Amino acid sequence: SAATVDSNKYADYLKNPKPSYPSGPYRAGIEGVVWLRVQVLEDGSVGAVELLKTSGNDELDESALSTVRKWRFTPAVQSGKSAAQWVRIPISFKLRSR
Repeated sequence: SAATVDSNKYADYLKNPKPSYPSGPYRAGIEGVVWLRVQVLEDGSVGAVELLKTSGNDELDESALSTVRKWRFTPAVQSGKSAAQWVRIPISFKLRSR
């Protein structure tokens, strides 16, 4: 299987909608970063999504997982053809400072 690459190669993934901040952690002032391992298929859709590193909060993790499953990517190209690829993506939940 292909090696996992860092998502900065796929900077256009940032055009996808951000995961919503769950109200519980938001009200409680909980922040965190969820690291996901995402399989980008040949057509740019998402195959599998795995939790690489938890934010420490289940609601933040679940919001990141469910949102990224619907994202679109620019597929990797190998030997001139689109190819499936695993990428690592950090999803950051940060509260705005007042």
